[in-house]
Amino acid sequence: MKYTKLPDYTERKTSINMIIIHCFALSVSQMINTLKSSKLSTHYIIGPRGGIIRCVPDSKQAWHAGKSFWNGAENLNQNSIGIEICSPSLGQNKYHPAQIKSLCCLCKKLIKKYNIPVSNIVGHSDIAPTRKTDPGFAFPWKELSSAKIGLWYNLEDSLKINTGDINKLLSLIGYDTKDLPTTLASAYAFCRHFLPQFVIVDHDISHLIENPLTQDFSFTKTEIFINTLKAVAYTYCKASNKPCKI
Repeated sequence: MKYTKLPDYTERKTSINMIIIHCFALSVSQMINTLKSSKLSTHYIIGPRGGIIRCVPDSKQAWHAGKSFWNGAENLNQNSIGIEICSPSLGQNKYHPAQIKSLCCLCKKLIKKYNIPVSNIVGHSDIAPTRKTDPGFAFPWKELSSAKIGLWYNLEDSLKINTGDINKLLSLIGYDTKDLPTTLASAYAFCRHFLPQFVIVDHDISHLIENPLTQDFSFTKTEIFINTLKAVAYTYCKASNKPCKI
């Protein structure tokens, strides 16, 4: 592991209980310069062939999440580890296998060291759905879940939840549903994580960064969306010991 210090961070006031996965469409050197010039930071960067760079000590609060929400908590910089992965397509094309291997090794160490709940391993788009698209719909969440990094679902579990209320189901998972625009953004972030076939490819990366949401939300009315949402909600409730008989 290499070390490149980023100067902008603060002391932690809370314990670590989250991992937030990001991606960036720049070279590693460009990313580091961009973070410095923007007075932002991350704990780790994973390069295009899997090399890991440590930028901020785990014990410090890096500035990577921005305005954020997950499972009732806000300002997630304070309790999370941020990991940035190089992806020229901003997560719309497959990640290099070496990157995923390095990410898995790093996450396993962090999970063990800080006892991070499996339901608290999320993407930037999950915690900031109105602003962010990363780590993108090509990020292999299902593959990581097989290594106990994050959660996946069994579609049959949709039968164990009675409600089809999108607001309630997204909230059970952890998403922000404070108003209609945020709920719609959370629904699209949910698709980036669990139903990538509903996500529209945008080959213009600059446009994608500025426009993280599609204008077509008709997928929320489909049976596969509702059933997957129910199955995922059940999975997250079970992992978090939340009541899920609704």
